[in-house]
Amino acid sequence: MSFELEKVKILVTGANGQVGSELRELANNYNHTFFFTDRESLDITCKEAIESFVKKNSFNVIINAAAYTAVDKAEEDYENANKVNHLAVKHLAEIAKERNIKLIHISTDYIFDGKNYRPYNEDDTTNPQGVYGQTKLDGEKAMIAINPKNSIIIRTSWVYSSYGSNFVKTMLRLGKEKEQLGVIFDQVGTPTYARDLALAVLRVMSYELGVMNGSEKIIQNSSEQSDNPARRRTKFKTQNSVKIYHYSNEGVCSWYDFAKEIMRMAKLNCQINPIETKEYPTPAKRPHYSLLNKAKIKKEFNIEIPYWRDSLFDCIKKIMSDEF
Repeated sequence: MSFELEKVKILVTGANGQVGSELRELANNYNHTFFFTDRESLDITCKEAIESFVKKNSFNVIINAAAYTAVDKAEEDYENANKVNHLAVKHLAEIAKERNIKLIHISTDYIFDGKNYRPYNEDDTTNPQGVYGQTKLDGEKAMIAINPKNSIIIRTSWVYSSYGSNFVKTMLRLGKEKEQLGVIFDQVGTPTYARDLALAVLRVMSYELGVMNGSEKIIQNSSEQSDNPARRRTKFKTQNSVKIYHYSNEGVCSWYDFAKEIMRMAKLNCQINPIETKEYPTPAKRPHYSLLNKAKIKKEFNIEIPYWRDSLFDCIKKIMSDEF
């Protein structure tokens, strides 16, 4: 007797962002049906809009890659940051629970205060230092309280991509325009190539579905096998509460180190000078130390994470090739 999975239907929010754009590009490698939405096609701050969209399409999985990420602007725009980072997550979690949909939500290192002396574990004390971090934490708390079945939070840091606006693209632009730049050296973390994060999200999803490398085959216990078509349904590994994981690329650097490497790889003759955080004041306080411990996600999903310099090279190569 065989047990067949129906094709998995996946809703991806924030489709025009860095992670969403990478997921869109990778989707063709998977034998699933993806629906990519942006704020124009689906307003996730409106619960009724989500309910209507989900009802029409019967999703198995929601990947929430949408976020209000303007960290400094958020200090004066709490209402909109809260709508996207907190209330929208609450709406998605409520609908996911009502309809038995797996929710994978992307969160941030900004939920921590950056005062640690070792990489942050998933269960370390949270203490956000600004509106962005607080609204992201509020979104996490709402999701955990609602507890949609078999759902996951993945925290990440220092995201960049060939898509959208980010530190790498800003440095490449400024490196062509200026002879020298001052970049902060006393904030330490790990860059994350959005493509690597997107691959990790899809691997986590596929692993829990029992679907690897785009194949729809799944090994089931004999008690679950049946040739009754009514039994053909998407199967997830069951968990009783929302699970939290950390993901970034491997290694550690400061923003100064990051900028130096960008200039070197892009062969730009722009001198990078180290400066302290106090020399570059911003409305929002940044964590001085935001390394994330990735041991849990690596162990549970057998993920090999690329070194940050290797992924940066791949991204810069793509950006430069796209320019020609």
